[in-house]
Amino acid sequence: MKMIPVAKPEIGKAERRAVDRVMRSGLLAQGTEVSNFEKEFSKFVEDRDCVAVNSGTSALHVALLSLGIGKGDEVIVPSFTFAATANSVALTGAKPVFVDINPNTFCIDPVEIVKAITPKTKAIQVVHLYGLAAEMPAIMKIAKKYKLLVVEDAAQAHLASIEGKSVGTFGDAAAFSFYPTKNMTSGEGGMIVYKDPAAARVGRLYRNQGMEKRYENEIVGFNLRMTDIHASIGRVQLSKLVEKTQRRQENAAFLSENILKSVQVPIFPSGYSHVFHQYTIKVQGDRDSFASKLTDLGVGSGVYYPIPVHELPAFGKKNSLPNTSLVCQQVLSLPVHPALSKRDLKKIAAAVNKASHVS
Repeated sequence: MKMIPVAKPEIGKAERRAVDRVMRSGLLAQGTEVSNFEKEFSKFVEDRDCVAVNSGTSALHVALLSLGIGKGDEVIVPSFTFAATANSVALTGAKPVFVDINPNTFCIDPVEIVKAITPKTKAIQVVHLYGLAAEMPAIMKIAKKYKLLVVEDAAQAHLASIEGKSVGTFGDAAAFSFYPTKNMTSGEGGMIVYKDPAAARVGRLYRNQGMEKRYENEIVGFNLRMTDIHASIGRVQLSKLVEKTQRRQENAAFLSENILKSVQVPIFPSGYSHVFHQYTIKVQGDRDSFASKLTDLGVGSGVYYPIPVHELPAFGKKNSLPNTSLVCQQVLSLPVHPALSKRDLKKIAAAVNKASHVS
């Protein structure tokens, strides 16, 4: 039986030609391809300064560092996310403070943010999870009231928006990921988006060993540069992003219309444009058994994320985050990627309905 994969990166002839162009040039490291990629990506985020790096995690880390986050600071983060959200905070020397989520949107709960603010709180790092923007209007009001910085973890949310305003343009900085399974890829890579050009300059210093001019190291930095090879792939993928996003949204709409209500399909507020990095349902009862039944029916699925970040050995916190703990046991992501055919979509919906009935 042919299995429908939960994710499927699409790399075509245009991406291969772009890589070949760079390879033939002999200029493989960071260069004009990276610079052009940054300029082209900027058009999707209100012409803000963009800094390309080697991964989404590096993008988060450098965004925080370039905004002055460090030892003695606290940064409020959700626990229902990938570990990189909290790792990036810890790597600056700051303390990640974990808070609960809205169980319907899976994004950080603004009410819980307010409860977690202390005199040491320096920033809020929100996550636009699964392709849905967090409640940014409410979060920005909180940030303004308490004079806090806001960093957007937009790794999964390219082109997501609220009332037409794109994620990555609300806070002081944002981080996007181009990992192969994201809505667009560069093979591997990330992009930092900055509100303040001065902070963007600091980000570029951190990216390149602390140098703007060669051998004139202004700060202690890293080698987090993106190569022109990766940027060439990213540029082609970016040119396809609007079309591919529309396909994801159409696929998601079909699934929501055809999956019986024995499972909870994605819920999002009016005015929010969900870009469906994941199409994530909530399963009542034995989620793992449900996933196994889907596999038997030829439909792949994934659990993102089974363990709250604050409970991971790296952090070992005992916070009571009831919504996070519950959804970690319920969530199951189904295929929604642009490569799906109408036949695939019908098969996915039928498999979910059958597994629900059997369960």
